[in-house]
Amino acid sequence: MVGRVIEIATDGRHLAIDRGFMTVAEKGHEVGRVALDDLAAVVANAHGLTYSNNLLVNLASRGVPVVLCGPNHRPAAVVWPVDGHHAQSGRMGDQAAASAPLKRRLWQQIVQAKILGQGATLAAVGAEAGGFRLLARKVRAGDPDNVEAEAARRYWPLLLGRDFRRDQDGGGLNGLLNYGYAILRAATARAVMAAGLHPSLGLMHSNRGNPMVLVDDLMEPFRPIVDREVHRLKSDGVADVTPDAKAALARTMVIDLPADEGVSPVMTCLERLAGSLAKAYSGEDDRLVLPKPGLPLGF
Repeated sequence: MVGRVIEIATDGRHLAIDRGFMTVAEKGHEVGRVALDDLAAVVANAHGLTYSNNLLVNLASRGVPVVLCGPNHRPAAVVWPVDGHHAQSGRMGDQAAASAPLKRRLWQQIVQAKILGQGATLAAVGAEAGGFRLLARKVRAGDPDNVEAEAARRYWPLLLGRDFRRDQDGGGLNGLLNYGYAILRAATARAVMAAGLHPSLGLMHSNRGNPMVLVDDLMEPFRPIVDREVHRLKSDGVADVTPDAKAALARTMVIDLPADEGVSPVMTCLERLAGSLAKAYSGEDDRLVLPKPGLPLGF
C-alpha cells in the first residue's frame, strides 16, 4: 500500500487516536489529524513527544511503523508489530533455516542492483558513470571482494563533490541523507513486516546491536533514489534539513520506478522485493524482484 509518511517535528506534541484518526495536539489543543488507513509510516523527529498506548496499538495492527529519531535525524528505534502476516511463523522458520550459500547469492543480487542504481543516478545528474556496470558484473556471491565499498569510494565524490565524506553523525548534506534514509528505512520495515519476515535475521548485515539488519539489507538498492534527491537539493542551494527538504525527501517513497512488473512506486517495489525474498527462503524461487537500473520517473 502507498500511503503518507507523517513526520512530527515540533517539540512537545501529543499523539493520540480519535475515531479512526491519528490526532496531533499541542498544549491540549488539536493542531492536526490524519486517517489511520492513510498512513504508511510515522516519523517522530522532535523532543518531548508523548503518545497514547491506543494509538501505538492501532498503528501496529495496521502495520504502520513508528520511527523514533535521535540526533542527526538517524532512527534510534522502530515500534514493530508482533504479528504482521498470516503465514509469519512459517516464513520466519524458512528465513532462520536459509543456507549460507543461498544468502550469499541473494546478497550478490542486492549489491549488483545497488551499484547499477548508483550508476543510473550519476548518469541522471550528468556525472561520469561509465565504470559502474563493470563494477556490478564483478560482484560475486556474498561480495567477498567488497565491490560495494569500491563503488561507494567512487560514487560519493562524483555525486556530491570531491570534498564530500559520508559521515552518519555529520550534519549538512549528511543530515539530509540521514533523514532520507530514515524515511526509506521505515518504508522497508513496513515491507519486511508485511511479508512475514523477521527484521533481525539479515542476509549480510550482522551487527548484534542492530535489530533491523534485514531492513538495512533490503533498502540498499533504493538508497540511490534518496541520494539523487539530495543532489537536487544541493543544486538548489539547500544544505540543511529544512521543512521543505524533509517534504521533498519523504516524497521519494512515491516516485515511480521501472520494473519487470511495470512502473510502480518505491513503496510497492519494496513490498515486491520483500515478498520475493520470502519465496526465495521457501525454495519457490531464487531471484529477487528488484527495480531496473533505469531512470526513476517523476523527478
